[in-house]
Amino acid sequence: MLQRRYNQSGGYHIVQMIIFCKVEEDGKRSGHWQYGYDGRDFLYYNMDTSTWIAADMEAQEIKRKWERETAIKQRFTAYMESTCMEWLQKNDRYGLKLRKEPPVVTMSSRTEVEDGMETHICCMDGFYPRDIDATWRRDGEVWLEETFHTSVAPNADGTYHYWMSIQIDPKERSRYRCHVEHDGLQEPLDMELKVPGSKSNLWLIIGSVVGVLVACGVAGILLCLKFKKGKDEPRREPGHEPVTSC
Repeated sequence: MLQRRYNQSGGYHIVQMIIFCKVEEDGKRSGHWQYGYDGRDFLYYNMDTSTWIAADMEAQEIKRKWERETAIKQRFTAYMESTCMEWLQKNDRYGLKLRKEPPVVTMSSRTEVEDGMETHICCMDGFYPRDIDATWRRDGEVWLEETFHTSVAPNADGTYHYWMSIQIDPKERSRYRCHVEHDGLQEPLDMELKVPGSKSNLWLIIGSVVGVLVACGVAGILLCLKFKKGKDEPRREPGHEPVTSC
């Protein structure tokens, strides 16, 4: 049919087809279905308007015929809105990455022995996509003094992790927040700073560790003395009893 419209008597000719569909960030779906003939544009179906566009005069008659056929139009639309979108979501190589994982945000803190200042750490883990906006806020404003942050790094499952720290005067703890924004979150997070663990708990832990080490050391000394004593004892001659002292 196309050979007749282009006044071609024979030979080899190429019909090409491109199916394109996508999902926007706001969830809107769009795409097109395009035909080419011998390397030239022929017919173009716009999913947004559900209309055909003819690239030349020869394609006009087919365009009019397909627009009259309601079943053809419905078949193209259903394929674009259903089958193409399913392929897009199942195979990331051919479509957009629709996966969104929110970060799991945890807070930790400690008191510095030298000056009594507090160091607070805000850790974000398991988020996707990679882009994340995390800042320290003081009274609602971005705060950069005495802060440190790492680079976003990948996890084994394809998600990412990131952490940042800040050193503050404990008297001003209530003024600070860890502020996190990410595509996987419905709304930004503002995490309060935690009170560091008490020093009594710290000394209890240290005391327990020291106690275990001392016990191990005493046991080791006793074993060494026993081994040495065994080596110093005289050998028993046959028929003789060992000499003992009162």
